[in-house]
Amino acid sequence: MQQTDPSTTISNGIKIPYFAVLGALILIILFFVLWRPLNPNRTVYIPLTEQVQTTVLENERLPAIVGNATIEIVEDRNPAQSQLSESLDQPKPEDDVVKDELDTAIAQDDNLVQYTVGRGDSLYGILAQYGVNRADIYLLTKEYKQLANLRIGQQISWTTDSEHNLKTFNWIISNNNIRIYERNGDDFIERTETREGVWQPFSITGDIDSNFVIDAKNSGLTSNEISIITKALQWQLDFRRLQKGDKFSVLLSREMLDDIHENSQLLAVRIRNGSKDYYAILAEDGSYYDINGDGLSQSFLRYPLDKPARISSPFNPRRLHPVTKKIAPHNGADFAVSRGTPVLSVGEGEVVIAKYSGSAGNFIAIRHGRQYMTKYMHLDKILVKPGQQVKKGDKIALSGNTGRSTGPHLHYELHINGQAVNPLTANLPVSSGLTGKSKTTFLEQLKDIKPKLAFSSDKNNVNAEEANPA
Repeated sequence: MQQTDPSTTISNGIKIPYFAVLGALILIILFFVLWRPLNPNRTVYIPLTEQVQTTVLENERLPAIVGNATIEIVEDRNPAQSQLSESLDQPKPEDDVVKDELDTAIAQDDNLVQYTVGRGDSLYGILAQYGVNRADIYLLTKEYKQLANLRIGQQISWTTDSEHNLKTFNWIISNNNIRIYERNGDDFIERTETREGVWQPFSITGDIDSNFVIDAKNSGLTSNEISIITKALQWQLDFRRLQKGDKFSVLLSREMLDDIHENSQLLAVRIRNGSKDYYAILAEDGSYYDINGDGLSQSFLRYPLDKPARISSPFNPRRLHPVTKKIAPHNGADFAVSRGTPVLSVGEGEVVIAKYSGSAGNFIAIRHGRQYMTKYMHLDKILVKPGQQVKKGDKIALSGNTGRSTGPHLHYELHINGQAVNPLTANLPVSSGLTGKSKTTFLEQLKDIKPKLAFSSDKNNVNAEEANPA
C-alpha cells in the first residue's frame, strides 16, 4: 500500500507540510479581519511651530486650519448606541487637583461672573473658558446674532446653575442700554432694560492682617472684584504669600442703583508685598498693564514638545471609546510620540501633583497662575516633584506607555477656570506691551491714576519731608 505524504510540492521540488500551509492561511485571514488601515481623517499631523484655529460647536464638525491647509478632525459619534460614562483617561479621584484656600475663599457669589471684554475676545470663547455649557452658548449665539458685536471695554455678566447651564446673560452696551437674556425652558428670551444707575468712582485701601481675600472683603470688595484682581496679577504675585503688614489700594467704577451696585469695573490696583509694589492698570483695549505699559501675562507654549508630533486622538468631549463603545470625554490631545520623548512644561508654574495614578499612569499636574492648569499623563519617567517651581520649556518628564494606554503616547490637557478646553485651539495668554499712541495715552492717564493709589504711609512720608526739608 502506498503511504500518503501530508505535504505539497512546489515548483522547485521543496515539500511543505499541509499544516504549515493551513497555518499561514489562518494568519493571513486573521490579519485582514483584525487589521484596518489607518484613516487619515482620524489623525492630524500638526507642526509645533504653527498655530491652530478652529471653532468647536455642540454637535457640529468644523475644519481646523493649520498654516495654509485645512484638515477635518473627525470625532467618534454614535450616541444612539452608546451610554455616557466618565473619561477613562484620568487619574484616581483622590488624586484630582483640589482647590486651594484662595480658590475656595474667592468662590463666586450665586455663580455670578462679571467680565470686561478685551482685545481678541469672542462671546463663545469667553463663556467656554469659564465652563458654561457649550450647548447653551451655541443656542444663545445662534439665535441672537447681535452678540457677535461685543466691543472692547464693554461689561458682560452671567449666572449659571450647579451644572454650568446658563441662566442669565447681561450685556451692558452703554449706561442706558442693557440687553438681558434669560433662560425660558429650552430657549432664551431677550429684553432691553434702561437703568437710571450712575457709574461712580470708588477708592478702597486696606492692610493685610490674615489673608488677602478676608481683608479685601472686610474693606468692601466683592468676591467678583477680588477674583478680577487676583487674575490680573496672577503672574506677578502669589497672593498666598502676602504677609501681615502688606497693603493694597484699589480704584473701581461701580454702577450705583439706589446705593446698591450690581456691576463694577476694576480700573487699577496696587499691592505692596514687603518692599515691592505690584500694579495692574486698565488700558483702553480692556487689558491690564504695569506702570510702564508692559503686559502682565506670561506667554505659553502651544504644545508640550520640542519636535513635531502627530495628533493620534484630538480633544473631544463626546468621544466614542473604541473598546467600551461608551461615550467617554477625551479631555485632552494625544501626541503619538515614542517612549522617552522629552515632555516640556508649557508655561511657568508650580507642580501640584507628580505621581503614579491609576489609568493616567505616571501623572503630572502644574498650576499656572490662578486660572490655568496643565496635565500630562502616561509618562515613562517623572523628573519633577510636588511644590517645585518650573519655567516655560523646562523638561518635566519623559513620555511613555503607563496606566491605561494601548501604546506609547503623551496625553496632554489644558484647564482654564477649572474647565477642560481644547489645548490646540484655546486662547492662551500673550505677553505683549503697549506701543505707539496707545502707550502714550496710557502713560498720560497714569499720571492721574497713580496718585490715587497712594497709601496713607506714602502721604505721611511726603508730609514729613515737606515739613523737614534736607
